Amino acid sequence: MGTIFIDRHFSPFDILVKNFFQKEEEFTTPTNRIINHPVDIYEDADGLYFDIACTGLTKKQIDIKVEDDILRVSYTKKDEKDDEDRHIHHSGIAKRSFNLGWKIARRFELAKIEATMTAGLLKLFIPLTPESKPKTVSIK
Repeated sequence: MGTIFIDRHFSPFDILVKNFFQKEEEFTTPTNRIINHPVDIYEDADGLYFDIACTGLTKKQIDIKVEDDILRVSYTKKDEKDDEDRHIHHSGIAKRSFNLGWKIARRFELAKIEATMTAGLLKLFIPLTPESKPKTVSIK
């Protein structure tokens, strides 16, 4: 839709009607979709947990980086054209590249992050800092 220059007074209704019937642009569907990667994030009294689906990937293919208070988990898909002896009849496991990042609150201790991977599920655990754990205060 184009810009309307107002040289005389139009009501908002006049502008809406003019824009509705104006055919300068066609509606197009977006071509770049954002694919959400399957991730579960939850917290308990011990810390913060991430469960990230990594079906068909190995531990060595996944890159986990901690920079200041940013946690980044990524995988870059390699070209499969290198293996000419292999003829694929059906490919059902996507193995898409992903680059996930989260800003982690200071109450979690990123330096003590733990990562395990079993059955295609990457599990990350970030413990709470000792200062942020709940404390019991006795009344004097």
